Amino acid sequence: MATEIKVPVLPESVSDATIASWHKKVGEAVKRDENLVDLETDKVVLEVPSTVDGVLKEIKFQEGATVTSQQVIAVIEEGAAAAEAPKAAEAKAEAPKADAAKPAAGAEQVQPKAEASKAEAAAPASSRPAPVTSGKSDELPPGARFTAEKEGIDPSQVEGTGRRGAVTKEDLINYASGKTAGVSGGARPEERVPMTRIRARIAERLMQSKNSIAMLTSFNEVNLGKVMAMRKELGESFEKANGIKLGFMSFFAKAAANALQRHPVVNASVDGNDIIYHGYADISIAVSTDKGLVTPVVRNVERMGFADVEKAIADYAKKARDGKLSLDDLQGGTFTITNGGTFGSLMSTPIVNPPQSAILGMHAIKERAIVENGAVVAAPMMYIALSYDHRIIDGKDAVLFLVDIKNQLENPHRMLLGM
Repeated sequence: MATEIKVPVLPESVSDATIASWHKKVGEAVKRDENLVDLETDKVVLEVPSTVDGVLKEIKFQEGATVTSQQVIAVIEEGAAAAEAPKAAEAKAEAPKADAAKPAAGAEQVQPKAEASKAEAAAPASSRPAPVTSGKSDELPPGARFTAEKEGIDPSQVEGTGRRGAVTKEDLINYASGKTAGVSGGARPEERVPMTRIRARIAERLMQSKNSIAMLTSFNEVNLGKVMAMRKELGESFEKANGIKLGFMSFFAKAAANALQRHPVVNASVDGNDIIYHGYADISIAVSTDKGLVTPVVRNVERMGFADVEKAIADYAKKARDGKLSLDDLQGGTFTITNGGTFGSLMSTPIVNPPQSAILGMHAIKERAIVENGAVVAAPMMYIALSYDHRIIDGKDAVLFLVDIKNQLENPHRMLLGM
């Protein structure tokens, strides 16, 4: 019995998908729920599993093809036996030839001493660099000769810039790195590959943000000493009670959710000539993957506890790494938090993710000298940045929002009391 495998139902915002990679070949056995093919959309990579046990009978679209919702992409013969793998068949066919090449049983396999000694003498020579000769001068300077031998360069192929055209050490180094003037020396590999759908979509949305939003960025700095002290004091108890570590992101997510309730315009979005105010905090958390940046949405953060936020973020991070994020995970979002500090960024101006109107940028925590109660002390400081759509958010609102977050993080007990 033949079973058709179809493209899953795609949401209205996704018109089609691209065949990214097939995990099975025609004739191979497949099991129920085993992933057959990856489909790449503008937002996420979808896995299409087999619905039955059987053999992959037909692949209707090859990698790179564009398919639409509910389109048939493969056919599985249910319950059929898998065909013998081509490689295994080839190996069996080649086996007699290989056996024929072997010496007969009992025959001596003795290499003549003369030939053996030649092989032994040639072996080490093959691993040594080729003799160095100079095409421009009779002899190279010691430093240049050493460089040529080390890099395996024939100096006769290098244009010398020394006296009377002599090849210098610098000429050899430049040649090896492909930086010679007028001469293409050394390996200069290039590779042209098409953008993935996700990367192309990221590029499109970034240009949309740049061209449609009057974007401005405001900065502030936060002393995270009390947050770090709280994590140190309560971290172990928190993990035992909730089964997950207490990280920094939950503090920022909760602080942002609280600030969004007090400054609703930062949580709003523009729709034509209308402003839509959202009475909930669906916060997109930027996650870096091999295929690009994705922003899964943690919904109703204003109602969540710290443990709930940490679990949601950890779950999304794992799904992102495993390529398991669904389209629903990425839909919506009223505000975004991105953390460039994990990669060492000290300061940046994040780009707003339309149709949202603002994004909060976290950065690296650095010990810096600050004045506290009249004394200079070292404190764990972080620069924070808020990029926002100046069409609806005034500078005053943006600054007050950042100050709100700063006050909460420098007094984390206020968050626990809902202040």
